[in-house]
Order: sequence, then C-alpha cells, then structure tokens
Amino acid sequence: MTKIRLSYIHEFRDRHGKTRRYVRLPGGKRIPLKGAPGTDAFMFAYHAALAGKREEIGAGRTMPGTVNAAVVSYYNSASYHMGAPATRTTRRYFLEAFRREHGDKRIALLQPTHIERMIAAKAGTPSAARNFYAALRALMDHCAIAGLIATDPTRDVKRPTVKTDGYRTWTEDDIAAFEARHPIGKRERLALALMLFTGQRRGDIIKMGRQHIRDGVLYVRQQKTGASLAIPLHPQLVEIIEATPSDHLTFITTASGKPFDSKSFGNWFRTACNEAGLPNGISAHGLRKACCRRLAEAGRSANEIAAISGHASLRAITRYTAAADQLRMARSGIDAMAAAFPPTRTSGGKP
Repeated sequence: MTKIRLSYIHEFRDRHGKTRRYVRLPGGKRIPLKGAPGTDAFMFAYHAALAGKREEIGAGRTMPGTVNAAVVSYYNSASYHMGAPATRTTRRYFLEAFRREHGDKRIALLQPTHIERMIAAKAGTPSAARNFYAALRALMDHCAIAGLIATDPTRDVKRPTVKTDGYRTWTEDDIAAFEARHPIGKRERLALALMLFTGQRRGDIIKMGRQHIRDGVLYVRQQKTGASLAIPLHPQLVEIIEATPSDHLTFITTASGKPFDSKSFGNWFRTACNEAGLPNGISAHGLRKACCRRLAEAGRSANEIAAISGHASLRAITRYTAAADQLRMARSGIDAMAAAFPPTRTSGGKP
C-alpha cells in the first residue's frame, strides 16, 4: 500500500480492492481525494480540503495581531496552499526568518520604510532580496483580505531588481557533449530529451509518463503555473522514449525505480552533467531556455514558443526571438552587401 506522508490523510482498501484516500480534519467530515498521491488532481483536492480547516494551525501559540499570528494565518489560507510546492517552500523559508526576528511585533505597525530597510540589508544577494519581497507581498495581501491590516505596506515599495540573465542557456556544444557521454537508451539521455524537446521545468518532467501521451501529443499541466499544455512530440523524443526501458508511471525514476522529487532530480542531473565534462553553471533549467532558443533560431514567433514552453509572459521569450532575428537580419545584410559590391581585385591584390 502506498505510504503517504501528508497530514490528515487516511487510506483504506474498499471491498473491491481499490485504494481510497480522504482527508479527515479534526471535528470535520471525511473529504475524498481523487487521483494518485503526487498528481496535480490529488494535491489540488488535498490543499482545497486543508483550506477549509476550522482551527488555524498554531493559533493557540500566537498572540492575535502579531507577525506570528499573521504568518500562521497565511499558512492556513487557501492562497498559500494553492501555490506550487516550490513557491510555498521559498515563501516559508523567508517568512520564517521574518517571524523569528519580528514575530512579537504588531503586524499593523509595519511600514514601507521598515520593508525598504529589510530589503536594503539583503542588497548583497539580489535574488534573496527579491524572493523576500515576494513572500512579504503575498503575506500582506492575505493580511489585507483577512482584515489584519488597513493598508498594504508593500504596495509603495519598489520590487528589487536583479541584473542577471539567470540560468545559463545550453549551447549546441553543451548538448553534443552530454549526448556523447549519455547515449540513447540511458535515463540521463531521456531526461535531457524531455527537457530539450518540450521546454518544460524539471518539476514537470519528473511527473511525465506514457499515460500523458495520446495520438502523438504530450499533455502537461504545469506545476508552477497550473497551465494546461498539449505539446506534439518531436520525432527525436519519440525515438528516445521508445528506446529507453520504463516499467513505471513516470519516464524518469531513481535507480531503485522510485519517482524523483525536484531537488533529487536536480542533483542527479547535475552529476550527469559532470560526467559529460560540462562546466558549473549548466543546469536542467538551462535546457528549457535552450528549447526556446532553438525555436527562435528556427524562426518561430514568441507566441508559438510560449505555446510550447507555457511562459505566462512573453518578455523572456522576446529576448530569444530578438537575438535570433538580429542574427538573421545581419546575415541577410552582409549577403546583400556582398552581392551589391562584388570584389574588384583578386585575392592577390592585382586588378
């Protein structure tokens, strides 16, 4: 029987031998859960059930009106539980640090100047400053809706900027080196192909299986955005899937046949990159960017690329298309100039 490590989950087999699972909150009724543990349908139902919990977790250990109470209230809110697991983990990390320092203070007294000072203290780590701001913004949005504050103090605070291109995009040389080290038939090669030919995040890759393919189309529900995508299978991806042994619900599994979580997959794939001699800075996410780059260089529009990658904003994709368009136009210009002004001398410099 499947082992479930989620709070308030109960599991049993009915008289037909089918495993059934439900949430049982203290003092509440049983709420059935559909789907298998870890699937989007299951987690959606689970968090929706938790959002209806009558007594907030930890409410008896906090003073009303404090930062501690506000954070506890947010953790028990639907907006928190409906977020992607990675988003919840990041927000909790920064909010726990925030409440350790300011937990006993009154949440209603938090001012924009206080927030700006906290952000300024993280100036040496711009990404951390931005993530802290995002976590605090989500907390304050909840507090405003719950009536814990009169106005949102983050509203007039400018979001920290991060001047970086993010994860390095894989080059064709990087891809060739990885493929040379990990031939078709290995799990590592299938992992690379799934990311390179679908443009999806590692959190979505680790959930993909044959059951998501129908009539040559891969159906994906993105963990981070909730977007539903239908992606036609690339011929090379079809070849690699068929050549890679898989007796599990997911294409990619651990050596013992268990599903990966996002972090362990990242570590495993990083090892595969090391074995291929790829430098530090190469990551699984860089393959998502490589997919977008390839599509842009093939002349596809930003909207066409987003239809595959699932980007909610075209801003990131526009960088790829702009770079590809610039190269194509530059080549066209050089070719036109060469045709309009042919050489008048031989290579030896004589007329």
